Amino acid sequence: MILEQFHRTDFALPTMSIEPPDGRTLVNLPVFYELAWPTEGYEPGEIDTTDIIGFEVRIRPTLDSATYHFGDGESAGPTTSLGGPHPNGDITHEYTNAATVEPHITVVYGGEVSVDGGPWSTIPGTATIEGPLSPLQVLTSSNRLYGD
Repeated sequence: MILEQFHRTDFALPTMSIEPPDGRTLVNLPVFYELAWPTEGYEPGEIDTTDIIGFEVRIRPTLDSATYHFGDGESAGPTTSLGGPHPNGDITHEYTNAATVEPHITVVYGGEVSVDGGPWSTIPGTATIEGPLSPLQVLTSSNRLYGD
């Protein structure tokens, strides 16, 4: 019953923060990715409390792994990295061709359970959640020299 309740948990839908912002980047420019949690749903470390046959059951999601899909057939992960913004983020990707891509993230949640205030135990199972697509235009630029 605990495993069933774990799979009914309203997990936070993982999204990605992308730099540069505004849904546009240039070919061969590093793009920085960061996993972002919305306010809705339960993210790792938050506690969902329910009642199962008279027992208080607390479920605490954990981050098992994240896979960053860049939309061009390449990906990073699975990893436990949350990525990060420029200049120190560790999840980056450079696109080699102009295109419109739709990167997204897949998160595998693990979990822990506590019954009636008892110790936390690992739940034997995972739940995989696909984040929404984040359209990104990859553009080219041209240099021109002008004389006086």
